[in-house]
Amino acid sequence: MRVLLTCGGTGGHIYPAISIADKIKEHHPEAEILFIGTRHGMENRLVPAAGYEIEGIDASGLDRRNLAANIKTLENVIKGSREAARIIERFKPDLAIGTGGYVTGSVMTQAHKKKIPCYIHEQNAVPGVTNKLLESRVDKVFISFEQSAQLFRHPEKTVLTGNPVRAAFSALDRKSCREKLGLDDDCRLILLFGGSLGAGILNDAAMELGKSIGDRNIRFIFVTGRRYFEEISARKDFPQLSPSVEVISYADDMPELMTASDLVVSRAGAIAVSEILVCAKPSILVPSPNVTNNHQFKNAKAVADEGAALLIEDKELADDPGLLAEKAFALLADDAALESMRENAARLAKPDAAELIYQDLEI
Repeated sequence: MRVLLTCGGTGGHIYPAISIADKIKEHHPEAEILFIGTRHGMENRLVPAAGYEIEGIDASGLDRRNLAANIKTLENVIKGSREAARIIERFKPDLAIGTGGYVTGSVMTQAHKKKIPCYIHEQNAVPGVTNKLLESRVDKVFISFEQSAQLFRHPEKTVLTGNPVRAAFSALDRKSCREKLGLDDDCRLILLFGGSLGAGILNDAAMELGKSIGDRNIRFIFVTGRRYFEEISARKDFPQLSPSVEVISYADDMPELMTASDLVVSRAGAIAVSEILVCAKPSILVPSPNVTNNHQFKNAKAVADEGAALLIEDKELADDPGLLAEKAFALLADDAALESMRENAARLAKPDAAELIYQDLEI
């Protein structure tokens, strides 16, 4: 059996594809799996690291601010489609799965033309442009939020599966993770991150939180993002942070940190939200306003409306950087609220998302 997966651009598109590939391999160790991505995206590092082959094609997205740049995008679509067609003709996949990114449009279109069974996965509450264009060409659309179904023209094709996340997020033991961090039973752990690069306004609010801990029995792990680490470390108020604050640029051990935490503060990217839910963690979600279709806000609202998170917008933090500390401390002092959020997060979680997707593939 040969399976073609296509993804690109961000970890939010790439990690689900790898999780699906892993699940197929679990059921079919003999399966041949090939990824198609962009030539220079992070998929070229993450996919081989996961043990899979990848080939690159030309692909780029629309530039809404510089229309002239879209001439190059059109050229890439034409060239990338030809490249995808050649790879598909050579590999001869039995099915094709796309998990998002500009590259998926060309690949899935060519797979459809060759009458290969096609499937796409949408991570966000609001479908992306590429997936909305592809839905008429695929057999099924896997969705991560129930409300997404009505945003497709063919809701009958949708299957609610959730977002596949790395197995470690549901497999680790909280007690051992906390022991590894040297946390006693009474200590509350706050984990804050804004994506691999970080988020400026969220980091400003994190600094206020870190300076306000005082004598509370709270440990705070503040992941600045690589882009902001030096800037944060050089701030004049950096020495005012509580001794219980640990500032790092990036977390390689995110599953362990999240498993050990009592409260997670994060942007509302689809995969981050899914990881938080799988770990059944109370959270404060601060969606980025700088994303297409404001999809992070809708991701966060879908979770907050179910009582599994608090939603704070960037503009609220810009007006009052101390708001995050106020909300976080109030939550950590309210055991009943934390337990309710944990229960609601567990109810919304889809830890078996990759298995659900596998079961709906025509294999």
